[in-house]
Amino acid sequence: MSKFEGVIVSDQWLHSQFTQVELRSLKSMFVSLKNQNGKVTFGDLPPLMLKSKVFRDMYSEDEIRVILDESGIDFTNDIDFEVFLRAYLNLQSQAVAKQGGRKHSSSFLKDTVTTLLHTISESEKSCYVAHINSYLGDDPFLKQYLPLDPATNDIFDLAKDGILLCKLINVAVPGTIDERAINAKRNLSLWERNENHTLCLNSAKAIGCTVVNIGTQDLVEGRPYLVLGLISQIIKIQLLADLNLKKTPQLVELVDDSQEIEELLNLSPEKVLLKWMNFHLQRGGYQKTVKNFSSDVKDGEAYAYLLNVLAPEHCNTATLDTKDTNERANMVLDHAERMGCKRYLTPRDIADGTSNLNLAFVAQLFHHRSGLSTDTKKVSYAEIISDDVQTSREERCFRLWINSLGISTHVNNLFEDVRNGWILLELLDKIFPGSVNWKQATKPPIKMPFRKVENCNQVIEIGKQLRFSLVNVAGNDIVQGNKKLILALLWQLMRFTMLKLLKNLRSHSQGKEIGDADILKWANRKVKCSGRTSHIDSFKDKNLSNGLFFLELLSAVEPRIVNWNLVTKGESDDQKRLNATYIISVARKLGCSIFLLPEDIMEVNQKMILTLAASIMYWSLQQQTDDTDSISSPAGTATTNTPDASPAPSVCGEDESSSIGGEFSNLSVDDATSDTTTVSSSQPECDGVSAGDELLLL
Repeated sequence: MSKFEGVIVSDQWLHSQFTQVELRSLKSMFVSLKNQNGKVTFGDLPPLMLKSKVFRDMYSEDEIRVILDESGIDFTNDIDFEVFLRAYLNLQSQAVAKQGGRKHSSSFLKDTVTTLLHTISESEKSCYVAHINSYLGDDPFLKQYLPLDPATNDIFDLAKDGILLCKLINVAVPGTIDERAINAKRNLSLWERNENHTLCLNSAKAIGCTVVNIGTQDLVEGRPYLVLGLISQIIKIQLLADLNLKKTPQLVELVDDSQEIEELLNLSPEKVLLKWMNFHLQRGGYQKTVKNFSSDVKDGEAYAYLLNVLAPEHCNTATLDTKDTNERANMVLDHAERMGCKRYLTPRDIADGTSNLNLAFVAQLFHHRSGLSTDTKKVSYAEIISDDVQTSREERCFRLWINSLGISTHVNNLFEDVRNGWILLELLDKIFPGSVNWKQATKPPIKMPFRKVENCNQVIEIGKQLRFSLVNVAGNDIVQGNKKLILALLWQLMRFTMLKLLKNLRSHSQGKEIGDADILKWANRKVKCSGRTSHIDSFKDKNLSNGLFFLELLSAVEPRIVNWNLVTKGESDDQKRLNATYIISVARKLGCSIFLLPEDIMEVNQKMILTLAASIMYWSLQQQTDDTDSISSPAGTATTNTPDASPAPSVCGEDESSSIGGEFSNLSVDDATSDTTTVSSSQPECDGVSAGDELLLL
């Protein structure tokens, strides 16, 4: 199993300024700088700081040296890790000040969680506590701890064992976590807490949360700003889950023709909610257009009009007549309470324009009373605008994978959002730093069509440099939204990334390349060496549908991870589904970042089957590599790792050579390759070998 200890800093205040993922990355940077005598001096710091993209874009090496020299930190002696951290924080604060500061927020994070987000909103905390009390109050395990008191820090204490967060994910997207995989009891060991948080973080990514730079140790410690930020993302996903035409066909009433329906399909849930709100405001005679959930709703007028349209029976004409915004906010919430919708907001939240809570309030209004009719003709048309099941699953898989990497642009609709090429360029630069010529790229919004083609042409050119199969493919194919070509490009990128990550672990494998057949051979050898008899001929083997092979593989790499009392024989569809659901949760609990669905296992989707096998292989070899490194490291240089089951992203969004860790788990396999991928009948080798030796056996 992966280690549960984090990087320890003796100064508690200094320790609290970083996440465990950041500490691990910074520790790695610091150790790499030590000279032959095992020491770091002041002169070593400026070039080291320039490795951070944030500092590199803002300062020269000489400027960094001046700032550090004037910081008041004692650099006269040899520098230890804590002094290095203080220097880093000082330089970081100077960078923030130079940029004009950054607004602190702890909720509904779309971008990378960083050390700059250390404040929490008591108002938001109270609302999220109320949400948890409402939706999890009857949970068989949690009801002994609920209701939580919003005036205390009970929510952070309860979150430390991971059970609350796992349960909340299942409320947001039912069925995401097989609750049989959750360690649920009163007194959990550190191992068991770590497993729950590993399961939580990998499952959170699988429903669309951004958890870059959050480690399991951070959650075990119950860091308030990180815990609240994750909870807020989960709740947001729950509240916005039905804001699409597939879940709510009645939304088609918001548009007039088929072209607008296509546009509605491509909107993010937040924009659909705004469109719904403005639709009713226009009906009610409101003259303005609400463009956000903060400044545009601060005066309460929009809410007054909206509620009068949705629930005219509770209308109070005095709401619009009052000139005092606080009084109007109170009257608006009184109206909402009469229709059973007073949740998430206080009058002050309206007046302050707290966007997260205002969004939650409007989403609740939508769920409670959408005010939409059921135009049979329009609804039936909306229902037929859908992709085939396979394409829809792949779109979901690639979209979640891209978002999990923490690039600056969030993907809402894969096929629509990649058409201008920008997201694909961000993705390439994230995985292969320096591959993109940003001087020749155009950032959205892009008005000139040829600029989109230029972006996409650069994507294709980089793909060809990586030896992707892109015969007769041009940038304009992406601009035109060719789904087949977009999916083909993405899976080649992801598969290439997977093999690159595996290759990075082969420090002793004498440069041997790894392919799909090697992953298959490794999996069969692992299962055989554990004493079991299961064997598969390819990633299309129909025997995989019952799930038993993957459960045996998971048990082979970590014997204690599978509870065989919960495993069925996989004879009926119901039993196969139970096994498939359990496999996915156990793999995530182990540390694999995967995005496949139970149906992918039951139907033996060869592309997704490969991603699962590859993710387990990467995790297994990574553990052996970590163990070998910790033994061979010079005294005083070894560091303890957080159990993320993947290499840490470097601080400030800067990539290391293996920064996407276990994220390769969404690859699709080349159909032609998969058809012929079979395992040799030769007797496989057994365990007791290092990661490098294992790869030599392939």
